[in-house]
Amino acid sequence: MSANDERLWAMLSHLSYFVLALIAPLIIMLTLGTRSAFVRSQSAEALNFHITVLIAGIVGVITIPLIIGIVILAVVGIGGLVLAIIAAIKSFGGEDYRYPVNIRLVR
Repeated sequence: MSANDERLWAMLSHLSYFVLALIAPLIIMLTLGTRSAFVRSQSAEALNFHITVLIAGIVGVITIPLIIGIVILAVVGIGGLVLAIIAAIKSFGGEDYRYPVNIRLVR
């Protein structure tokens, strides 16, 4: 796989936050991750982040009656959006990006 293709697929795995959040990085990791260590690491990082955001979103929904849930959902939504864009830009530049807040379940 060429370096340009590696960077493109790594970027797409991070941008999948907006569409097919859990499915796209998993498919990229299982199919293209066998041909490129960079794509595998970035798609695993994106998948872990999407799982983390999902868990935080569930916590936010559960705590909505306590009013803090609204704040949690806002922070998770805006933070996820910003971090996914930063990760996409960095990975397209060839940098091995790590999210600052991430539960690393998939390695």
